[in-house]
Amino acid sequence: MKVNAWQQVVAALEAEGIPFVFGLPGGAKHLYDALYDARHVRPVLVRHETSGAFMAMAYARVSGQVGCCFGCPGPGVANLVPGILEAYSGCIPVLALGVRASTRIQGMGAFQEADHVGMMTPITKWAVTVERPDRVAWTIRRAISIATTGKPGPVYVEIPADIALEEVEPTPYQPADRSVRPGPDLERIEAALDLIEQAKRPVLVGGGGAVLARATAEVEAFADALGIPVLVTPAGRGIISEEHPLFCGSVGLYRTEFPKAVYQEADLLITVGSRMEEFQSGVWHYFPEGARFIQIDIDPFELGRNWVPDVAIQSDAALALDALLRGATRRGLRADMARVEELRARRAEAIARAAEDAQDNSSPLKGKRIVHSINRVFGDNTILVLENGAQDLWAYYWPYYQVKDAGCVVPPAEQTVMGLGVVGAIGAKLARPDRQVVCTTGDGAFQMGMHEIVTAVQENAPVTWVVFNDGALGWPRWTQRTALGGRVIATEFTATVDLVAVARAAGCWATRVERAEDLDAALQAAREANQAGRPAVVDVAVDPTEHHQGFYEFHRVR
Repeated sequence: MKVNAWQQVVAALEAEGIPFVFGLPGGAKHLYDALYDARHVRPVLVRHETSGAFMAMAYARVSGQVGCCFGCPGPGVANLVPGILEAYSGCIPVLALGVRASTRIQGMGAFQEADHVGMMTPITKWAVTVERPDRVAWTIRRAISIATTGKPGPVYVEIPADIALEEVEPTPYQPADRSVRPGPDLERIEAALDLIEQAKRPVLVGGGGAVLARATAEVEAFADALGIPVLVTPAGRGIISEEHPLFCGSVGLYRTEFPKAVYQEADLLITVGSRMEEFQSGVWHYFPEGARFIQIDIDPFELGRNWVPDVAIQSDAALALDALLRGATRRGLRADMARVEELRARRAEAIARAAEDAQDNSSPLKGKRIVHSINRVFGDNTILVLENGAQDLWAYYWPYYQVKDAGCVVPPAEQTVMGLGVVGAIGAKLARPDRQVVCTTGDGAFQMGMHEIVTAVQENAPVTWVVFNDGALGWPRWTQRTALGGRVIATEFTATVDLVAVARAAGCWATRVERAEDLDAALQAAREANQAGRPAVVDVAVDPTEHHQGFYEFHRVR
């Protein structure tokens, strides 16, 4: 039986084990007609195409699978761009599908004609037009292979409208081989081991590449065997449980006092799958004085991109750490238990100090109070989905919030597109329906994504959004006040939205919190609503003037 290109695409998605296409339909016969007959892949109808890309990115981060989204010609594909840009920045494997104007009228001023490939080429690993219907299977397999091999990232595949509906004999589909992983140069492993053997205070910084490599077991084994403290970038959160006794917090803008001390006193810095970009490195000022540097990254382009390593290792993160551990075992290297015990004591003190600091019951509520309560009320088995605003930034500051389970964080990438976390929470829940999902967001970012809370209702994806509401775009307003001598313009919402009314109208459970003594009960009610199958919104009036010391330190060096 002959099939058209979209039927071949759907067959390929099923063969690849991709269960969702996030998007919205256009032409009746393009993709969605083929999805109607699919057995193992279904569409998730979003309210805006950008949301489809956000959900696909979050789904991929949590599941370890490829996320898939779709855009109609012209503005539909253009609306995918913010999400694909974020996925490219975060090295997340996303397959974006699109329709192009028919080959018969391309270039003649066709309806919604646009250069989609031109838009997507700078922000994908591969952007391609399928020129023949018998090339669909090859193209999808090639796209999946490119998206998942080496440094992961998004790809874009479009099919001209006439080509897409031309029927041909189906080409047998062979799923992409995703197990290709580059191993390390053993001479460089030995050079790195020399530095580790000489070091007295080594630290390991795990980045997003370690998470994408699913290197949790390798990071834990390496840290435990050698007694090396583990710090993370925002993208690296979730590489191990933050309750692990050698987990010591975050770096850069996101560091608190104890992580800062552990990092700055290091005599050897080992980064695994991190580019140590501007926010992670403190504008490249936060390098431990006099320390040596081992950089492990799967992408040769990233090696020595800013800080120049003493030893650069191009490798999959898990394979490199496994090789280092085997080499360390062969050399008889062991943990310095005196240092391990000292770190554990200091770590316990930091946790206790943060817990005490978070018990601030003043009004408006403090961000540290909110994130600490979320952590306590929702507890284990919770995926934290992050935005990146002035007040919800507190969710980044360990140990005010501790990620209790490996793999349970969805951060924005370096582009920090507003609304990604709000919308991405739905993709995270669809990836792991067995886990609780909580998104921390400012009111500005929430308003950029709140049109999708009804999608959570539609998809039976009960998540909780906690809105840190300061009535403004808090971070830009803070920078205006700092840089412009108090002159504030276009960052305060003089007309506000009743977020509780909007949420209830969409079918969510919702409440407003203005007093600290009401917070825990509201969060508990939200959790119970989720357990009953309802998404929840907790709108919290938050103090706009409260920031962690690390926030101020970063802006002084920036």
